Amino acid sequence: MPVPGADLAALLTRVARGDHAAFAEVYDRVAAPVFGTVRSVVRDPSLSEEVTQEVFVEVWRAASRFDACKGSPMAWVATIAHRRAVDRVRSEQRAADRDRRSAAPLIAYDDVAETVEDNLDRERVRRCLGALTELQREAVTLAYYGGYTYREVAGLLGVPAGTVNTRMRDGLIRLRDCLGAAR
Repeated sequence: MPVPGADLAALLTRVARGDHAAFAEVYDRVAAPVFGTVRSVVRDPSLSEEVTQEVFVEVWRAASRFDACKGSPMAWVATIAHRRAVDRVRSEQRAADRDRRSAAPLIAYDDVAETVEDNLDRERVRRCLGALTELQREAVTLAYYGGYTYREVAGLLGVPAGTVNTRMRDGLIRLRDCLGAAR
């Protein structure tokens, strides 16, 4: 409940001496304008609540620094609120910038690493295909790179389908062993 006739400057003087009742009165009088000031700078409602709380912690701790000769008590509190709000916005912006900067190299590195790995895999497959017999390589290449079925490969090569199956099976076993794939 308000102290009759007590102005904000007198209340801040009492707050400086640790008077909890005076602090409650200061809070009741200036909470809405402080939140409004903070909200106009910060925009985010939950961050505005946090900053408003920080403002009142600072008012409690710094009440002894209030000087009525330098300005009104409301201006002093509003200045604290505005500075805290601006500090929070800058802090959030720096954190977002840091996150963007730290994420950018990871993406570029991942792209480079992935490209190198793909090139190495391609080279290993080429080397292992080179280790197959000509007949195996021809059957595997037509089926996997040409997209033909075993029956179509048999027709293209002019051999029975069973022969293509055997060449493919033997070729794929050799590829698996060469590439070190798990069975």
